[in-house]
Amino acid sequence: MDNSTILIIGAGGMLGRAMRQALAARGMAFRAPPRAELDLLRPDSVRAHLGGISTVINCAAWTDVDGAEASEAAATALNGTGVGELAALCRGAGSRLVHYSTDYVFAGNGTTPYRTDAPLAPLNAYGRSKAAGEAAIAAEASRGLDALVLRTSWLYAPWAKNFVRTIAGAAKTRPTLRVVDDQRGRPTSAEHLAEVTLRLLATPARGVLHATDGGEATWFDFATRIAAFASPACRVEPCTTAEFPRPAVRPAYSVLDLGPTEQIIGPMTDWRTNLDSVLSRLEP
Repeated sequence: MDNSTILIIGAGGMLGRAMRQALAARGMAFRAPPRAELDLLRPDSVRAHLGGISTVINCAAWTDVDGAEASEAAATALNGTGVGELAALCRGAGSRLVHYSTDYVFAGNGTTPYRTDAPLAPLNAYGRSKAAGEAAIAAEASRGLDALVLRTSWLYAPWAKNFVRTIAGAAKTRPTLRVVDDQRGRPTSAEHLAEVTLRLLATPARGVLHATDGGEATWFDFATRIAAFASPACRVEPCTTAEFPRPAVRPAYSVLDLGPTEQIIGPMTDWRTNLDSVLSRLEP
């Protein structure tokens, strides 16, 4: 990987910030234009930044899962059509593309970790929009695009809007929290995901891989550890998804199979270890 020609799209988001920090820590040069200059919804703005770029890391996405239910066309425009345009432009420019997808492309009715080649059957608009992006990249890959798609899940960081900061804040102000205990997946530190991405980029990895923290949990498990750190006096109680209906249906089981990724770069760090690190550095 030529570290002088890395372009980050969505550099201002939660994952984009983690990627910038990971590259800077390695002393690797990169370009990270703001959305005002590079927007996936404006292909010409993407094309204008691809000159001399060998690797594009796309951290931009519509991530409002519930909001996508009322605005599926807008979510698909960014996560599907925009990604397809990006893929075509990268193929034309000879740039390698790294793109992030989600566990929500699966139906969630499994009982063992979802393999990378498992059939896609998203339950909600967000999942459908991300599946459209995957399909667009696959089509361009069949025409010669050099692409790596990393599916991830339950992303969090010390900054930005995410489950960890929300629960930590709520635990400090409320005596009791109720959190669903019938949805199981893998939490993922954005910082860990950025590190995993760069390690994979140093290999010939191509196609679709899964990248999350190690281990698995329910949202209740996840929240219990967060609250214990943020405010031990707060009691976290389990509840069912049916008790807290949301606009978007969530998969009950979305644990991603990490086997192929771990064969390439070794074991993923357990979510508890990554979470504890993030909790010690939460931004106000």
